[in-house]
Amino acid sequence: MTAPADGKSPIEVLLVEDDPGDVLMTQEAFEEHKLRNRLTVVSDGAEALAYLRREGRYADAVAPDLILLDLNLPRRDGREVLEEIKNDEELRRIPVVVLTTSQADEDILRSYQLHANAYVTKPVDFERFIAVVRQIDEFFVSVVKLPPRG
Repeated sequence: MTAPADGKSPIEVLLVEDDPGDVLMTQEAFEEHKLRNRLTVVSDGAEALAYLRREGRYADAVAPDLILLDLNLPRRDGREVLEEIKNDEELRRIPVVVLTTSQADEDILRSYQLHANAYVTKPVDFERFIAVVRQIDEFFVSVVKLPPRG
C-alpha cells in the first residue's frame, strides 16, 4: 500500500468477532468515516490464532498492526486467544484492544493481567459505537507509534 498524502500509513486491523451485527457495525464505522485501514474479520478464537500464525488457508495472511478482540468467542475464548498472543514471541508485539460487551471487573482485570493494551466496552448505540471505533482508529493511527510488521 502507498502512504496517504497526510503521511499516515494505513494499518492492518484484525477484528476477532463472532456477532454478525457487531462485525457489520465495525465495517460500517470504517466505511462511513473513510477509515483507510484494512479490516480483516475472523469469527472465532481458533480462526484468529490460525490467521495470526498463518496456518492453512491463512498462509498468505498479512500480519495485523492491531487486533480488536471480543472476549466471548466460540471454539477458543478471547481470554485464551489473548494469552496465546502475549505468550508468543512473534505475536506479542501486536497491540490488542479488547472490544467487548462485558463490563465485569473480573474480565477487565483478567484482560490486563494477560497484557491487553486496552479494554473497551462496546456501546450498544450505533452512533456511540462508531465514535468509539473512530477513537480507537485515531489513537492507533495518529497518536501511537506502532512496531514494524513482523
